[in-house]
Amino acid sequence: MHYLVIDLEMSGDDPSWHEVIQIGAVLYTADWQERGRYTSLVYPENEEAFSTPSAEVHGLSLADLQDAPMMNEVLPAFENWIVEKMGKRPDPMDNSRILRSVRLAGLGIANDYAFLKAAYLYDQRPWPFSYHLIDVHSLTHVLFPLLREAGVETPAKQSLTALAAYFGMERSGLDHDALDDAVLTGHCLQKLMAYFTKLRYTP
Repeated sequence: MHYLVIDLEMSGDDPSWHEVIQIGAVLYTADWQERGRYTSLVYPENEEAFSTPSAEVHGLSLADLQDAPMMNEVLPAFENWIVEKMGKRPDPMDNSRILRSVRLAGLGIANDYAFLKAAYLYDQRPWPFSYHLIDVHSLTHVLFPLLREAGVETPAKQSLTALAAYFGMERSGLDHDALDDAVLTGHCLQKLMAYFTKLRYTP
């Protein structure tokens, strides 16, 4: 099993209309050893859907994406990168057999999953990854009340900035960069998982 921590930047907030314009990902082994980092800009098929509010968040414009590949080029390259980092040889027809054990993880992963799944459907590619998702927000909703009950201080907010600061880390810039945020999310996730190894059941 491998974990793929992902962060996506989109042209808007509706996966049925807007698109992924940047992918950032970090691949980990089952024991959280980092295998590699991936990033790519993506030029959107639907230029009309590129929204100004989203651009203000991620700082990317259509001009910035002008030379970027489109999603039908990015998806196979992304899959092949993962397979190679797993130490295997990509299947030119279908990587699903190799990638089905890869679990997606992230901060609010349901939203990134929806956009990535929509990209696969639009490109008519088979979904290759596990459907078991690991969400940082869900973990904190379970863990932080337990910590507070034990007298441990926890952050008041659950944004990536707040979680990173809680674990002694910070964002490298003001804009949301997919790779930077994927790396930071991966570090936070490792810290959270370490807490869970310390939990003990007392009847």
